[in-house]
Amino acid sequence: MAVSAAAAPAAEPLPRSIFKKFLVMLCSLLMSLYVFYCLADRCQTLPGPIIAAGAASEEEEGGGGGYLGGSAELPPWQAAAARRKRLLQRLKQRRRRQEAAPGEEVPAGGGGSRAGGSGGGGGSAAGTPGTLTLLLGEGTKRLPQAIIIGVKKGGTRALLEFLRVHPDVRAVGAEPHFFDRNYERGLAWYRDLMPRTLEGQITMEKTPSYFVTKEAPARISSMSKGTKLIVVVRDPVTRAISDYTQTLSKKPDIPTFESLTFKNRTTGLIDTSWSAIQIGIYAKHLENWLLYFPIGQILFVSGERLISDPAGELGRVQDFLGLKRIITDKHFYFNKTKGFPCLKKAEGSSKPHCLGKTKGRTHPDIDQEVVQRLRDFYRPFNMKFYQMTGQDFGWD
Repeated sequence: MAVSAAAAPAAEPLPRSIFKKFLVMLCSLLMSLYVFYCLADRCQTLPGPIIAAGAASEEEEGGGGGYLGGSAELPPWQAAAARRKRLLQRLKQRRRRQEAAPGEEVPAGGGGSRAGGSGGGGGSAAGTPGTLTLLLGEGTKRLPQAIIIGVKKGGTRALLEFLRVHPDVRAVGAEPHFFDRNYERGLAWYRDLMPRTLEGQITMEKTPSYFVTKEAPARISSMSKGTKLIVVVRDPVTRAISDYTQTLSKKPDIPTFESLTFKNRTTGLIDTSWSAIQIGIYAKHLENWLLYFPIGQILFVSGERLISDPAGELGRVQDFLGLKRIITDKHFYFNKTKGFPCLKKAEGSSKPHCLGKTKGRTHPDIDQEVVQRLRDFYRPFNMKFYQMTGQDFGWD
């Protein structure tokens, strides 16, 4: 038995050539996994598209810009790849639109929505790289050159949404409230809220409460004396009722409009300390602004005409901002259900867009004697406001 065991042949070692091949394959596999991991991590960290913050604010709910989002169900690196694929498709669509003859309609699906704004609005050679630059997180954050300062329930959200269709306008969706509530945070904080812009684009924001904030004019002037200001005004009686309606939707147990309007219903003395009434004394608030800004640096937009003729009012706004008149009648359609004009294609979307359900609420029935008393109260202030602005808004 011992002889037999000794005579048994020893196991042959693994040939060196096969061992080398195995090591090469293992190294290749490890390298592939490492490269795949790096690419996945790179996709995750690449700058994504600029998302317009359309969060509703405390005073003006609704709104919100479009975005190029990915599916939340995909892994982050796949979602990033999907976003970039959609971006390239939209850039191709935009090139088709820009190359189309003036006045020529691009077929459905080729209209190319604008996501995040682009530079110029001119030819495709300049426009497409500008869009790509913005969407990849480049450009510069600047303090706003124009601000919509008022008034609450006047139509400021609608105006901002309409303006954001313009390729040379970039705006914050949510209201920053910097010059009334957050001034102590400093200009660096304020600038960081702004979207990135390219050379030639205008940075904007809107906070309607600025118009009635005593400190706001001096603070904005301190930031830049050349800031252009826009005020959307509306029949102060209708505006007050709309203001009350919004509050009522949040606090159903508040007193009636009639009881809040008067200090004493018997004497008919109007309670001007109630904010819904005070905001509509436009002449009083404007006097404060004229201490810091010339009247020519403030544009007054009619909230009524913004509904009846949105393209006309937007034309005036574009002229005031020094922009090419790109937003025209073809951008709007009238929604009979809401009673408001809507965009055929909003920023960042190829679909029609109307303001949210918080806009166009049905007003409660108000005692007509109270309405008439308010009209009488506002009339002298309205007349003074017409004289100060050089515009008759036809509220009387």
